[in-house]
Order: sequence, then C-alpha cells, then structure tokens
Amino acid sequence: MTPASFEARAAVLSEVGAPPALRDVQVREPVGDEVLVRMQAVGICHTDISLADRWPDKRMPMVFGHEGAGVVEAVGRTATLRVGTRVVLTFNSCGQCNHCKAGEPAYCRQSTALNMRGDRGEVTGSVRGEHGPINGDFFGQSSFATYALAHQRNTVPIGEEIGMSVAAPLGCSVQTGVGAILNALRPVLGQSVVVFGAGAVGLSAVMGARIAGARVIVAVDPIAERRALAVELGATATVDPAAGDVVSVVAEFTGGGADHVLDTTAIPAVLAEAVTALRSRGQLGIVGLGAPTAALPVGLIMGRGLRIRGIVEGDSVPTTFIPELIDLYKRGDLPLEKLITTYDFADFDNAWAAAQSGAAIKPVLTF
Repeated sequence: MTPASFEARAAVLSEVGAPPALRDVQVREPVGDEVLVRMQAVGICHTDISLADRWPDKRMPMVFGHEGAGVVEAVGRTATLRVGTRVVLTFNSCGQCNHCKAGEPAYCRQSTALNMRGDRGEVTGSVRGEHGPINGDFFGQSSFATYALAHQRNTVPIGEEIGMSVAAPLGCSVQTGVGAILNALRPVLGQSVVVFGAGAVGLSAVMGARIAGARVIVAVDPIAERRALAVELGATATVDPAAGDVVSVVAEFTGGGADHVLDTTAIPAVLAEAVTALRSRGQLGIVGLGAPTAALPVGLIMGRGLRIRGIVEGDSVPTTFIPELIDLYKRGDLPLEKLITTYDFADFDNAWAAAQSGAAIKPVLTF
C-alpha cells in the first residue's frame, strides 16, 4: 500500500550555483522509526551553503536544512515519540557501530551515508515534487520545508521553556561550538582559549570557554561588529587579523601562547596561524569544513608537543547534550538570541543571501 502524503512547501536546490527555490512538494507519511515534524524554525548553517555550491548533479533535486525545530505531527510504527512533542532535529547516526555504542555518535561509521547523501535509498523518494522524486534526507531531516521527515534517533524532545527560533541552532552550530570547548578541548579553570572565526560556531565556542572558566578568551575575526559581540558574550580580548601579526598579539594576550585554540574557518593560512599561536603542549581543535588540505609547521608541532584534533558536532551525544544546552540557556549562560536574525520562511531568498554574505550571524527561518 502506498503511504499517504502531506502537502508541504520546501526550498529545493535544482541547479549547482543557484540558490534553492521554494516549491510545492509532498512528504510521505513516516514509516518504521521515522518521525514527521511540522517545522516551526530552522537555522541556515554554513554547511548548507558550502555543500549547495558543490552538490553533485546526480543527487539533484535536493532539500537541505539540518537545524530544524518543530512539533511531532506523526510517527512510524516503531517510533516511541508522541504526537505533539516539541523537538529539535540534529545529525543522524546508526546506533549500531562501535562508535555509536561507545557514546560517540558524531563519529558513526555510517555518518556520511546517513547525513551527506541526502536520500534514504528509495526509488520513489520521501519527498516528491511536480516533476518526480526529490532527495529529502539531508542530515536525516532536510528541514528547509514546512514538514520534515526525520528519524527517532536524531529527534530530541525539548521542553516548553525555550522558543523554537532559539532552539533550532542547538541541532548543529551551537552544539558544535559549545561542545568543541566543553566536550573536546576541555580547558581547565584559568587556562586560555583562542577562537578563530566569530560566526555562530565561533561565538558559541566563546560562550563555552566562559562557561568552562577560561582566564583568557580571545576571538579573532575581521568584522568589527562580530568582535564587539564576542566581548559581550565573554571574550576578554579580540584581534583583527587585518591589523597585523595575529600570532604576536595572541602571544601578548595569553602570556606566551594559548593553551587551546579552536579554528572554525578551515582556511589554510588561518590554520597555520592557529597552530603557531599555541604554547608548548597546547592543542588545536578543527571544526570548519573548507579546504581539504593545509600546510602545517611540522617542526613546530613536534618541537612543542602540540596536539591537533578534528571535532565533529562538538563530540556531542545530542540526547543528553542538547538538554544541557537548554539548561545553560535558561540560566542565562547562553544568550543565543544575540546571534540570531529571524526571517519568515517565505523570505527564504533574503535569508540565504544573508547567510552567504555573512550579513547575519545565524539566520533562522520561522514558519
């Protein structure tokens, strides 16, 4: 029997280099452990922008979006969530591999297939448009739509005490930035943290460093407004990379080099600066998706005993970490509203352009 479908509106990418465009679509009803969510807010992340620019033609048309928040509308037979539950959508994982069983779902062995392919392996597709199937499983959700078909495993219930537009970025950028500090780098009280890039992830990391009790928190970004916001959120100093020698200035602020550096830019030249800004035995965390390779000073890394590690989704276990982030927000330790600019979903074009240009730190579409 063919599953029923829900009439929806989605931002569909049909051509590489062109922005997604709003289209009428049908989203099939959930089966198995799937969860159909009526979207109320969704953040636009740099990952959406960067992948849309190079998405392969064979996987077109495509619906992106991976920071969704909304209300459960329907569930498949094996899903245990209740209709009407307020939820945040996050990255997907298999739950069966050694990393998932060890509480490391961000490093799931099936992560690429479950998050980056954008489809469920169906011929007919979970989403359909006027001209046929549309890929609709990006990060297990494809939430640039009025309805998103997610999975039990990447659907996190939330309470009533946080607005949807603030909750949405918890699914990726906020948990990545805060988690990179609290879960991965783990500075101890009084240490120094330097964050390269003051976008949504970087500013979330600044807040994470303040929560961790870092003595010195330095934000490096070329945009004056973002540096000012970094100070408001907890940075003790900022650096304009266009103004001079970043490494020397960081050394001055940190007393000879940083204990921890987080790079959110994935720009090779910035990564080289980030490594050089570390003191002996310091560690660099890398979270940005950008250049696939970068030249690093191997002699310096060896001589100072530096550690470099990649960090995916803030080393988060979303079912526990997202509720922790909500508690931090409720206590006033994560004033996330200062990062967010909201746009009506019908104004998708302007929100997408603001994300591309950096005019908005965290554009959030509301429904």
